[in-house]
Amino acid sequence: MKFLDEAKVYVRSGDGGAGCVAFRREKFIEFGGPNGGDGGRGGDVWVECVEGLNTLIDYRYQQHFKARKGEHGMGSNRHGANGADVVLKVPAGTQILAVDGEHLIADMTQVGQRVRLAKGGNGGFGNAYFTTSTNRAPKHANPGLEGTEQWIWLRLKLIADAGLVGLPNAGKSTFLATVTSAKPKIADYPFTTLHPGLGVVRSDAREFVLADIPGLIEGAHEGVGLGDRFLAHVERCRVLLHLVDATCEHAGKAYKMVRHELEAYGEDLAGKPEIVALSKADTIDADTLKEQVARLKRAAKRKPLVLSSASGQGVPEALRALQGEMDAAAEAERVPEAAWQP
Repeated sequence: MKFLDEAKVYVRSGDGGAGCVAFRREKFIEFGGPNGGDGGRGGDVWVECVEGLNTLIDYRYQQHFKARKGEHGMGSNRHGANGADVVLKVPAGTQILAVDGEHLIADMTQVGQRVRLAKGGNGGFGNAYFTTSTNRAPKHANPGLEGTEQWIWLRLKLIADAGLVGLPNAGKSTFLATVTSAKPKIADYPFTTLHPGLGVVRSDAREFVLADIPGLIEGAHEGVGLGDRFLAHVERCRVLLHLVDATCEHAGKAYKMVRHELEAYGEDLAGKPEIVALSKADTIDADTLKEQVARLKRAAKRKPLVLSSASGQGVPEALRALQGEMDAAAEAERVPEAAWQP
């Protein structure tokens, strides 16, 4: 299935049905009178977060969603039928934005969450509603109220516990394939990964979700290469695993280049907890490895992990480091019990 993380759609709720003007006129009924029924309510437009979806591809082929109109009222005090609702089903992590792309309408983060995007118009009253002691035969009824319409943006931000960042060919997809059951495309050329990928890591009797995004290059925040549009998928991650290719010319410069792009993107990505690791350690000799580790340590101001996804070297240590940072982040997010006291 093709990955699509952004879509623009049009929604319109249904118009309310008009009230009816009618009178009871049977030959042998002594007291007739108005008996026009009310119109039905127009359908609403809802958005619902459901399981089993991880892309917005459905909204590439259908962009217009209109709820049904309410039926008109009828004689004999018959109420018009309400219009059917329309439900837009989206994956967890989808944001609903106004047409300007900035105003956030709703953030769909939990399965089962429902938000009404457009309310249907109320049905009009029939003439029976207007009967009073002084107006025994009203000859007017209300028209139904019109529904509302708007264009909205659906923007998907994958929900993962940890995210992989780095330059193209830094070994992110190989790491994802090694620690999860995901099968990303792996090849010896840049930009092999064109769309974000997710995998479930099982380590030390625990599970967490790991996200892999396409590699960043210098100038990505200005649209160079694939740009930084996929960085939105690691905004919700608690921790980042920054992989640096050991075979690159200078590990320290490669690290700083990616950090610059994260800072230029904003959204507090640069401030997230980060695990730094030198990947593909099995592809270079010991002296070169020692030199690259020293360069990366100076640039990152911390001792990097050394790993090889192909041989498994350092992979368990990297996963445990990720779990430690995730636990620390979760503890920081937890509200102390005292804060709930009145």
